Amino acid sequence: MKATQNPTTEVQVTPADLLRCAALYLRRHGWHQGTYYNNLFPADFPTPPACAVGAIGIACAGHRVEHFYGLDLDTQVTFRQTVGVLTTYLDDCEPICVIDEDGFLVDEHTSPFSWNDDPARTAEQVITALEKAADEWDRLHTQGGENR
Repeated sequence: MKATQNPTTEVQVTPADLLRCAALYLRRHGWHQGTYYNNLFPADFPTPPACAVGAIGIACAGHRVEHFYGLDLDTQVTFRQTVGVLTTYLDDCEPICVIDEDGFLVDEHTSPFSWNDDPARTAEQVITALEKAADEWDRLHTQGGENR
């Protein structure tokens, strides 16, 4: 590189970063079950209590999003990847096995939606899972603080 060239300053945001942002969002603004965001707040309220996936959406988009398929393609991909990381963590560490009346497995993967909405779930459990999923992503994808 020549002295006149500017080095690249673009920072790569990882799914782990976004999961930690979602956990922080829930700590600061509250956790919710049943829908992405607590509907007691008006639609233009920027920081309503959110479910795990709603908080991931805010971390990815930077704002409240009612329909994630309406985001630009890059943000949709980032959102889906980050939810996928949480789903993988839940499959590995907190699986929910739903069996139908005939004994067949109903859900192949732990749905972060049904996991979040479990009546026995607590905000602290959700926040902890987001943070642990981030730690697991880092363990698998970084080496010495750098992406592999």
